[in-house]
Amino acid sequence: MNENKNGRKMRQIAQQSEQVHRRRQTACAPRRPPARQAGQALALYHVILTHVEDDLCATGWMAMGGKQVGFWLDAMTIHTVLTNTLKLRVPLVMGGMQWVGKPALAAAVSNAGALGMLTALTQPTPEALRAAIEETRSLIDPQIALERSQYGAFGVNITLLPAIVPPDYEGYARAALEAGVRIFETAGSNPEPVIKVLKQSGAFVIHKCTAIRHGLKAAQLGADMLSIDGLECAGHPGEDDIGGLVLLALAAEKSPIPFIASGGMANGRSLAAALALGACGANMGTRFMATRESDIHDKIKAHLVQSSERDTVHIMRSLRNTARVYKNKVALEVIEKEKQRAQFADIRPLVSGQRGKKVYENGEVDAGIWTAGQTTGLIHDIPTCKELVARIERDAEQVMTQSAALITPSPRL
Repeated sequence: MNENKNGRKMRQIAQQSEQVHRRRQTACAPRRPPARQAGQALALYHVILTHVEDDLCATGWMAMGGKQVGFWLDAMTIHTVLTNTLKLRVPLVMGGMQWVGKPALAAAVSNAGALGMLTALTQPTPEALRAAIEETRSLIDPQIALERSQYGAFGVNITLLPAIVPPDYEGYARAALEAGVRIFETAGSNPEPVIKVLKQSGAFVIHKCTAIRHGLKAAQLGADMLSIDGLECAGHPGEDDIGGLVLLALAAEKSPIPFIASGGMANGRSLAAALALGACGANMGTRFMATRESDIHDKIKAHLVQSSERDTVHIMRSLRNTARVYKNKVALEVIEKEKQRAQFADIRPLVSGQRGKKVYENGEVDAGIWTAGQTTGLIHDIPTCKELVARIERDAEQVMTQSAALITPSPRL
């Protein structure tokens, strides 16, 4: 009886797949281009993109053996060093975000085909991080887990920043390794001790940096990939004020290891631009905050949708610990105190991490300092992670195909 039911179910699935295939063939039928003029070089012509069943089909005509031959590709994907190494379906990484990088969001990003990332210091202790890792693992789609068996389905961010009482960074790293994590994003100052611990266990390390010189040092320490963080980013952009366009172009010239783009990444155009500049993917933080699975208050998500690219500011510049944060009453108060040559002790109550945590929990925009990048101007809705990642992939493919179409055969003198 069960075998008959299973057999019928398999036949239904096969029939549905065949119906989808036929619809794609019909929708993607190649359209004949204008007749080729005498003497015109044989080349690929007239590529058309069509969305069918949430996939992108490419159709066109090419010259082959003196004849025009139509073709169509059922689905298109972007393959890079990032996707090939970590077995991602889309070259997107979720950046570490304090109080935001929790199990539900990290798992949703990974299940959508990108790389989800838990933020280690969001958890109060290494033991709590271990529990968060197990919770995330329980939420991962079995097929994603199978595809990513080498390094795992998600990663852990460990950011090293100046602190009065520094966290046990190496303890967090060891706890994650013991829990089976093999992908890490490191960031901040002096990552050498943590990278050493991670590499001794064969982990894949993506080091986020805001300067090329820091990236070169991280590569020497054993980092496998860099995340080049431009001035547009949320959080700490460094002190050099170099935007992503220049930093990525420099990384393409100087980095001895692959790199992804971070800061200013929020949509398909961002991803396409990053790939054009030599990156093998993009790292997004702020954009993932405004998703259904993000565990921040709905009022903050709605506020992000209503915001513009001008709604962030830099604080703590005078202390050379610059941070880009959302422009609210607390941030403006910090800036005023800095103008009066305030020391850290004077602003410490304002920039307290616990106050910032309340913003996400209670939905009070002015409750404390909270980070956001300039991509606030590119957030227009609150989709699921699956919807967002699929949209970014499709839009990036379309932008890159349109850009490729700008190149046409021309006679050389």
